[in-house]
Amino acid sequence: MPKKRKNRGRKKGDKGREPYVYCDNCGKVVPRSKAIRLTVPYSPVPPDLARELEKQGAIISRYLVTKTYCINCAVFFGIIKVRPREERKKRVPLQQVI
Repeated sequence: MPKKRKNRGRKKGDKGREPYVYCDNCGKVVPRSKAIRLTVPYSPVPPDLARELEKQGAIISRYLVTKTYCINCAVFFGIIKVRPREERKKRVPLQQVI
């Protein structure tokens, strides 16, 4: 059976078996090299209250939260885009969402 992609849709290369991770949205089990990881800052304080507290000189801590998505959820949330057929062969680094 022919291969659809040269890298088989993963970044594994020739490493052999690798661990699986769960999608944080749907719970699907995905190989770690195929999953899309997104790190975003998270603050437990609501934004309007944080603005008021920062005006008064308070320091609001933000935590970096790393989310792992399967390909379907990453496309659904707009983290990655479906590229046209001609552009799929081009190597494009994943854009950082802030």
